Formats: sequence, structure tokens, C-alpha cells
Amino acid sequence: MKEIFLKYIWQISILIGILTGYGIGYPSVFIFKEYGWTVFTVVPFFLGMIPPLIYGSRIEITRREAIKIGFATLGLFCLSTLLFAIEGIICIIMASPLIALCTWLGSLLGFYFVKKKETVSKQLYSFILLPIIFLTIDIALKTTEFLEVKTEIYINAPIETVWCNIISFGKIDEPKEFLFKTGIAYPTHAEIKGSGIGAVRYCNFTTGSFVEPITNWDEPTLLQFDVLEQPTAMRELNPFWDVHPPHLDGYFQSKKGQFKLTELGKGKTRVEGTTWYNIHIHPVQYWDFWSKYILHQIHYRGLKHIKKESEK
Repeated sequence: MKEIFLKYIWQISILIGILTGYGIGYPSVFIFKEYGWTVFTVVPFFLGMIPPLIYGSRIEITRREAIKIGFATLGLFCLSTLLFAIEGIICIIMASPLIALCTWLGSLLGFYFVKKKETVSKQLYSFILLPIIFLTIDIALKTTEFLEVKTEIYINAPIETVWCNIISFGKIDEPKEFLFKTGIAYPTHAEIKGSGIGAVRYCNFTTGSFVEPITNWDEPTLLQFDVLEQPTAMRELNPFWDVHPPHLDGYFQSKKGQFKLTELGKGKTRVEGTTWYNIHIHPVQYWDFWSKYILHQIHYRGLKHIKKESEK
């Protein structure tokens, strides 16, 4: 039995690392409904630390081998989330810089403990409370503040013409940007029912419609609206199954928006589009970087179409 264990210790170490990752991540996501520090830092940290810890306790290991087995575990763990229809490719790609860093740190720590010649139980004992501590932090953290992203464009058309193309516009050409070919939702057209405060604007995306009751109608300079309903942010890509991970429902919420028009003279207009939103995924600073990038691209797609239609 011992000979078999030693023969397959590399594979066994990786398997135990993966099972540890699920043991930490599954309760966070599916029981406590938290995508946070636990999922994106603690899980990859343990994926990096556990395998070299087990492998190095039986067989001499170098720092390079410790990092190699840690990243092999991370890769197989990510593959398993695709196979079990838990996650999609886009989220994994977006999270990869953060989880790769944490896996690397975990691998180095596992190697450090092995070189100190401490027993496995003593090594794990020091970190047994880490998932509990971080999960408690995730549950306690509230994300009530509004984040904001602004995008502006200059249009060679009178402000009245631009206003008409903002409150509603026809079908936008199919996107050429790679971002919108990955499953991320993008605007297709917009329509409005009514006029003035109380009217309802529908900004239609590939995954559904944003329902936007108008709260400020100052024609032709300012249009403000709340977001009453919103569709899912993307259709996750998965090479094996159709998936709908929990983070697509309610973890990103668009709250309100506005279009501000400024007449520049000589038939030119500046348009500034703003979205206010919040994110219930931690670390917020990391995921807000991705949110702002994607929202800028969504804004720009709509504004480019408005520019095209206004300048005809």
C-alpha cells in the first residue's frame, strides 16, 4: 500500500488539493452565496500550498517543482469546474491574474514548510482557521456604495438631433470587437414608451432588456433614469455544457444612468454617458477594474451608433 501511495503521490497530492479547494469554495458559493475573498484568494492559495506540502513530505522537492505541482492543481481544478458545469471560461480568464498570484504564494509557502521539516499536521494546523476567517469577512462585507463609469463622445450634429437618437435608436450593427464575441451581453437597440418624467426606456441587450424609468427629462441636455430590471450580464462560455453560474444573478447590479449633452457650437455636441452600479463580488477593487472596462466598451458601442445616426 505504501509503495502504491509513493508511486502515485504526485497525482494523490493534486487530488487532495482539488478536494480541499472544493471543500472551501463550495460552501462559500452554494451555501452562503458569497463570491469573495474566500473563493478568489483562499481557495487558490490552498490549491498551491497543499500539493507540495503532501508531495514534499515524502519526496525531495525543489522550489520549481513545488510551483509546478501547485499550478497543475490550479489548472485541473479550473478544468473540473468546466466539466461539472460550475463555471464558464470567461470568469476563469478574468479571475486568472488574482488566482494565479495566490496559487504561486501558496506553492512557495508549502515549499517553505517542507524545507523546515515540520510535520504535515502541524503545518495545516496553522492555517485551518483561514477559510473560516475569510468567509466570515465575506459575509460581513456590504457593498452598498455606488460605483460609477463615464464615457464621452463628440458628435458633429446639432444637440436636438443627438437627443432624438439617444432616447431611442434602431438596430446596431453586429459587433466586430472580440469582447462581444465571448458571450458578454451588448446593446442591440433602444426604444421608449411615453415622453418626459415617467416614460420608460428599454435598452435591449443580447440577453434581455434594461427597463429604465425616466427620472429627469431636461430636453435636450439631460436624460436620467433608474434601472428597474436588468438582464444577465453574459452567456458564459463552456466547451462542455450550457452553464449559468450563480454570479450572473444579482452580483452585479446597474442602479441608474444618465446621458448629458453639451452644445459646443457650430453644430457639434458632446455626449457623456454615465452608469452607476454596485458589485457584490470581492475584492471589489479587482472586479471593478473589469466592470469599468466592460461598461466602457458597452457605452462606446451605443455612443458610436448614436454618432453614426446623428451625423447622417
